Amino acid sequence: MTSFGFLSTYPPTRCGLATFSAALLRHLTGQDSGDKAGVVRVVDAVQPAVYPDVVAQLVNGSPTGPATAAAVLNRCDVAVVQHEYGIYGGRDGEDVLRVLAETTKPVIVVLHTVLAAPTAHQRQVLERVADAAAAVVVMSRTAADRLREGYLVDAAKISVIPHGAYSSRRMSPLASHNPFAPPAPVAPPRRPVILSWGLLGPGKGIEWAIEAFAGLGDLDPAPRYVIAGQTHPKVLAREGEAYRDSLRTRAEELGVSADVEFDPEFRNPEVLMDLVRSADAVLLPYDSTEQATSGVLIEAVAAGRPIVATRFPHAEELLADGAGLLVPHRDVPAMTEALRKVLTQPALAESMTQACARLAPDLAWSSVADAYRALAESLLEASVTAAA
Repeated sequence: MTSFGFLSTYPPTRCGLATFSAALLRHLTGQDSGDKAGVVRVVDAVQPAVYPDVVAQLVNGSPTGPATAAAVLNRCDVAVVQHEYGIYGGRDGEDVLRVLAETTKPVIVVLHTVLAAPTAHQRQVLERVADAAAAVVVMSRTAADRLREGYLVDAAKISVIPHGAYSSRRMSPLASHNPFAPPAPVAPPRRPVILSWGLLGPGKGIEWAIEAFAGLGDLDPAPRYVIAGQTHPKVLAREGEAYRDSLRTRAEELGVSADVEFDPEFRNPEVLMDLVRSADAVLLPYDSTEQATSGVLIEAVAAGRPIVATRFPHAEELLADGAGLLVPHRDVPAMTEALRKVLTQPALAESMTQACARLAPDLAWSSVADAYRALAESLLEASVTAAA
């Protein structure tokens, strides 16, 4: 039995790291594993206790916070530290180094961002984080290559464990057939659904997606475009709903506002997967050329949905075997043409679904948790050997 101490944002915070940590903790401690876990939740101000998993809080800017956080992590067998520049205090999140300096148990650092062209200080912070860790986890081969080639990081520490996704295995019951029943009325053809989701903000490329969608007006039945997700909390605090409002305005200008649906509901992961499974195509129109990890991409693959994505690094890596179509960034005509192919060529869409199915087992949270568990056990065995 292993006890894990997490350092991360955590629900009810609504961000990718919080969702990731909650899912990983749930699968590490579930299914009669015998493993236990507690969370030191990273916050900007003291928050009410909501989840029993949260055993302490690291309040950014608190003089005693790092020492307190490290003391809690030291009560566990292995610490799992989520790293993203924007969640910790200090310049480029450097305050996490104070926690790591006082953590005596083996540390697994999970890197959610590995920049190809960091500033000198960003590189220094990441190198020091990796140096303090016993193991460094990245979620794609691209991120691992960036670490080896662009940073002074011990390559022996690096492991690639994918971002997890909830299982896509949910079959619809077969309808029974009564030969004596009257024929059912003919329903109008179902309108295909194109879906983008995630926390909304500039850089998501949704403006290009709406323009691309406007080029599909000749299809019959006409598709719908669903844009699901709340505005990113930091964007909301800084800019309000300006980005979402600009997207609504663009849809009106292009004459597609009636077919573009903004759904700001926050869904738990299981409900979100139901939404993803209902889509005929998933569109990831991101502007970023840096993104080496995308949880949304992983979830789309696990759900078996045909994908159209810009050529950000994680998409190029994961979709290389046919699970999706890649288009240049901000290339509206290419995006339109790729969506048209997915919606009008059933054989192509089915081949993409099958390619996703081949990838999905390794992306399931149960498999991901097993990989973290095995990594933790190897670190504990190594520490025992070193102490002998």
